[in-house]
Amino acid sequence: MNPVFGWALAAVLAYVSWHVYSWPGLAMAASAIVFWLLLQFNRALRVMKKAADSRLAGVASAVMFHAGLDEGMTMLQIVANTNSIGRKVEGGDDDWRWSDPGGSSVVLHFERGRLKRWQIERPT
Repeated sequence: MNPVFGWALAAVLAYVSWHVYSWPGLAMAASAIVFWLLLQFNRALRVMKKAADSRLAGVASAVMFHAGLDEGMTMLQIVANTNSIGRKVEGGDDDWRWSDPGGSSVVLHFERGRLKRWQIERPT
């Protein structure tokens, strides 16, 4: 979900709750917003804990990983799919690499926190 849309939705919920139920409504809206934020935080922690237990920048198949990528994915979505944290590419602004045991690798380029482009590199 787009963060701007999410926060706008939370503001609308708080506004409507305030006008319909006054203070108790605002307290309920605040509780719902905090609960949603805790769910998102818990999801991020689970993904990172799972990634910490696996090989750094490793995927089972670079070809299958490459085929499953879509423009606009976040780093959290990619780490959740690969179950590993990528290796930062030297000299790249926001470039990350994942490799498979066969030597193939996929280089991902992020702009403003979203996947912009990617390419697969195969050994000769």
